[in-house]
Amino acid sequence: MKKTLVKYPFLTNEVEIYEQDNGHKIVLAHKDGDMVNVSSWVKTGSINENDKNNGISHFLEHLMFKGTHKHKAGEFDKILESKGAIVNAATWKDYTFYYVTLPKGDGDENFNTAIELHADMMTDPVIPDYEMGAVFDINDKSVTDKRERHVVIEEIRMRKDQPWTKVYNAVNNSMYSSHPYKRDVIGTPEIISQISRDEIMNYYRTYYSPKNVTTIVVGDFDSETILQKVINEFHWGERPEPPERNITPDEPVQETVYVENDANINSMFMMYGFLGPQAKDLKNVIALEMLAIILGEGTSSRLYQNLIENQTEQIFNIIDAENYTFRDGCNLFIQANLNPEYKDKAIELINKEIELLKENITERELNKAKKKLKSRFACDIETVSDIGETIGYYMTVCDDLALAESYIPVCESITKEYLQDTAKQYLGLNNAVISILHPQKQQ
Repeated sequence: MKKTLVKYPFLTNEVEIYEQDNGHKIVLAHKDGDMVNVSSWVKTGSINENDKNNGISHFLEHLMFKGTHKHKAGEFDKILESKGAIVNAATWKDYTFYYVTLPKGDGDENFNTAIELHADMMTDPVIPDYEMGAVFDINDKSVTDKRERHVVIEEIRMRKDQPWTKVYNAVNNSMYSSHPYKRDVIGTPEIISQISRDEIMNYYRTYYSPKNVTTIVVGDFDSETILQKVINEFHWGERPEPPERNITPDEPVQETVYVENDANINSMFMMYGFLGPQAKDLKNVIALEMLAIILGEGTSSRLYQNLIENQTEQIFNIIDAENYTFRDGCNLFIQANLNPEYKDKAIELINKEIELLKENITERELNKAKKKLKSRFACDIETVSDIGETIGYYMTVCDDLALAESYIPVCESITKEYLQDTAKQYLGLNNAVISILHPQKQQ
């Protein structure tokens, strides 16, 4: 078993990474206190989906809680929640992760129970048909089954009615030509209604391979004891190697793409999307995060000050910017809610702000962005859950926890000139996808 130590900022002890012969990684991070966090991060999400099974990662996430050969559906949550645990999971483009946060208990009783149940769920899900729900025709309105298939379909339908979801999905789809990121993580009712148990189990066996899984334990514990506990509880058996990823990151569009749709809304929703660097390109990722702060985070940002606070006409109701980081490239978004009468004026004003960013960034703006990012990074070690999530991100999306050690020095090294060059490189207007959601015209 291979052992690696990483000096993680703000933690008193080095983080221990153990890689077993089967590829399963176990990460142990020390944090004083009575709370512990156990999580497993799987390198699969919509990045491993296609047009026929889009949404299967998220559907499987729901079904993983439906019992094992040792514990029937509902028992997992019932046992842990009775001990004060928070139990949950999430699916995104690059990963699916499952976690338990709870007090250790006397003699680590709760802690040991959490590891046992978590490992059992991760390695032996049963996914019974009666919990999953039968395949059905999505157009058959007489079907009123309330099992998990229908829970997921209802979740999809609720999201699709949301204006921000509509405008985001349109920009996301158009930013990519062939990359799996173009699909909505949650999938479609048409696909989820037809996915069989055999397909789900085959997907589980393919991607929930030990080589694809990192289990992270954060808290105050004896490392040797907990390491052995995790090794003993994760019974992987014989599993195939996960398929090698052979996905080429997409290039940005080469001329501005406009996508316009309408909906039953009163105001207009608008979103700009730009493709950025891969997650492991730490310096450029941090630079884009700084640009998003300067451009559109909070009431002191340029977009708020120049397009809301100092405008004589009320064009925008909301406008901000944020950067999402993915394995195969960042997405920097500018998002706005505005008066529909000012669509062209709004685009003109936003374009002007983007161009000004490339020409001048002040020392004050740079220092504010650095302070925010360093504060945010420090806050991410406040709780065992935060530490688990941050380590999971670096291990799963970046494949390199050592990047966390470099974060603050790299952040400090960035200059105004570097930020302006980054804006020129990634925020070209010809590389923008602009999604607009109009109010429907009155008949």
